[in-house]
Formats: sequence, structure tokens, C-alpha cells
Amino acid sequence: MPLQPITHPLLDRAGVRHGFFTREGGVSTGIYEGLNTGVGSRDDPAAIAENRRRIAHHLGGDSDDLAACFQIHSAVAHVAEEGWKGARPEGDATVTAIPGVICAVLTADCAPILLADTEAGVVGAAHAGWKGALDGIVHATVAAMQALGAEPRRMVAVVGPCIAQPSYEVGADFQDRFEHHDPGSARFFAPGESADKRLFDLPAFVLWRLEQAGVADAAWTGDDTRVDAARFYSNRRAYLSGEADFGRLMSAISLG
Repeated sequence: MPLQPITHPLLDRAGVRHGFFTREGGVSTGIYEGLNTGVGSRDDPAAIAENRRRIAHHLGGDSDDLAACFQIHSAVAHVAEEGWKGARPEGDATVTAIPGVICAVLTADCAPILLADTEAGVVGAAHAGWKGALDGIVHATVAAMQALGAEPRRMVAVVGPCIAQPSYEVGADFQDRFEHHDPGSARFFAPGESADKRLFDLPAFVLWRLEQAGVADAAWTGDDTRVDAARFYSNRRAYLSGEADFGRLMSAISLG
């Protein structure tokens, strides 16, 4: 089966190579069946390496061209001046102005964000779970792109497949934490099944963060990772199903 990444018109029109890769087209088996790219998973390392190679090839490069962090739910963004050849510095975003470098992030419910300012020739990829989104990974990524000559008013950004509000139940204290940090964030929470539960809208919160950072045009693909097991890995779904581990999806972007 060929790779079938999700692409978006905003990035298509920008003329950048990109993809929110699904499970389709990979060689992993068992609970990881498909295109698992999670080096931190307990999948066969050879299968993970082949899956990552296939994604790099799809985007016109090879595995050495990938620039993907060891993700720590931080607000740390790195500049890649070349492919990292398997190195994984700690952080949660990568930006570049070098054609051929493939900025990539891994997710399994968290929000992947792909960004581009093609006039400046700068692209980036960010991993935004609730903690990174709250603590500033979006602003850090935009700032790193600005340091390379990009301007937020020219940027386009797409939030990829992630856990959607109906699937993301959290504690009421979670809402309190967000409201204390960012007054006005209450609108991203809805009542849960009990009084002490809430449903959190991660993609909408990330889009708000992009708006706050001055990004001119942003959208979400609309895909909920938890409910579509055939296409997406999901940490929450794996936990609820009692599975021992889960795969990771890769989202990637390159100037070509």
C-alpha cells in the first residue's frame, strides 16, 4: 500500500512539500501495524527505520535529511541547517531555511503543526500537546522562523490530525490551570460526563495560539486521531483499550 499522507490547500498553495502521514503504507506489524515512526516505541527498530525512510523518500530525500527532535513537551524550537542524520536533540519544534532539510514531528494525539513562509523560504514543524501549547511552543516556533527572516503575517500554518474535543476528557482542575495561565481560555472547555470532568478542544486552542503569535492564515485538518484506528495511532485509545504501547505518526515539511 502506498503512503497516503494528508495534505492541505494552505500548504499546497505555498508550494512546499509536506504531509501529515497516516498509518497507511508502512511495514510495522501487530499493535504498530502500518507506518510507525516512533523511535521511542517498542516496535522493531528495523521497521521503524524503514518507515522513516519511506517518508523521507516521499518528500524527496532520505533518512539523513530528517530533522526530528527527542520530544519533551517543551517550548524549545531548534534551527536545522542540515539534516540531523539520526541525531535527536531535545525539543519540540524544528525550523529551517535550507532546501532539502525535512522538519518533522511525531504525534499520537498531540497536535502536529506545519508552518511556512515561502517568501522568506522558511518552514517549520512543531509538536503541541496540551503542555507545550500552554507553555509556548507555538510562539517559540514562530520566533525561530522570524530569526531566519520569516514574518508571521506571511506565514500559513496547518494543525494536523490530533485528539478532538469529544474524545479528550480531562479533569476540571485542568481548565482552572488554563484559565489561570490564559484568561479567556475557558471557551476551549465543555462539560464532561460528570461535574469534575471537562472536554478540552486542543486543535482550537492551538489555532488560538497561532492567532496570538500573529500567523496570518491557519487551519485544522479536522481529523480526530482517537476515533479512527485504521488511519491514526492514539495514545488515549491505546490506554483505554489496555494496549501495552502505541505507534507514532510523523508530520513533515520541506522546502524541496
